[in-house]
Amino acid sequence: MASLYTHQDSNIRKTWALMFVFFVVIIALGWFLSYYYNSPAILILAVLFSLSMNIFSYWYSDKIVIKVTGAKPITKEDNKELWNIVENLSITAGLPMPKLYIIEDSVPNALATGRNPENAAMAVTVGLLETLDKNELEGVIAHELSHIGNRDILVMTVVVVLVGFVALLSDIFLRSRLYGRGQRDNRAGGILILAGFILMILSPLIASLIQLAISRKREFLADASGALLTRYPEGLARALEKISAQSAPMKKANKATAHVYIHNPFGRRESFRGGLSKIFQTHPPTRERVRALRGME
Repeated sequence: MASLYTHQDSNIRKTWALMFVFFVVIIALGWFLSYYYNSPAILILAVLFSLSMNIFSYWYSDKIVIKVTGAKPITKEDNKELWNIVENLSITAGLPMPKLYIIEDSVPNALATGRNPENAAMAVTVGLLETLDKNELEGVIAHELSHIGNRDILVMTVVVVLVGFVALLSDIFLRSRLYGRGQRDNRAGGILILAGFILMILSPLIASLIQLAISRKREFLADASGALLTRYPEGLARALEKISAQSAPMKKANKATAHVYIHNPFGRRESFRGGLSKIFQTHPPTRERVRALRGME
């Protein structure tokens, strides 16, 4: 019977496939704009802007996330149990110990960020420490360390930048249509123009759906890797059940950083089961994650 062990490679392949589709969408947008306005410089500027934004997010993503969440750094003396758990699991995973932070929030949750394992940070809420026992806390920490080891946060940062860039291109084009016609309007075929309009209108939605899909795939992969690290899938399964039982949103919940948490920081959203609502969730349903974890025992 298939388990999370057998799904790890599949999740990685699907994630990179989604990333490939993302880049194809961006290239198509850039090409259409440069053709429509008869200006190759548009495509060149788009590529340069995208690269500069990616470089900025690469170097400063961890600082931005920590600032937005309001997390405060801690030392070993502040919480020895948490420190020892993170330190021991980091050694087991072969990773440098990340910087540790505490978020003053009663809602149980946790996150990891950073461009690479050497510059990683992990934050947990006060509510998480008060809600979980040691085995459950180890499961959550292992999950977050898996995000760091798998370079998930870097991938998601790049995706966030690309989503914003796609939305910006689309907005510029649609606004320009309100005030004038493109320079190649007379030469371009009607079908091409229609296809370009459809792409511009739908591309922000497509980009957001790809972002959410990648985030959900990464959560399944981190669950699998975390369970492998602790050798106790039940700990993470119980932790997810306790975390998802909280219906209140976090005080500093933010759409831009929602995907980096182990659970949706906006509170319980799983009452809307199945259908289109599932497509727009930043995280897979907890019941599916728990079922997969317990299926690997």
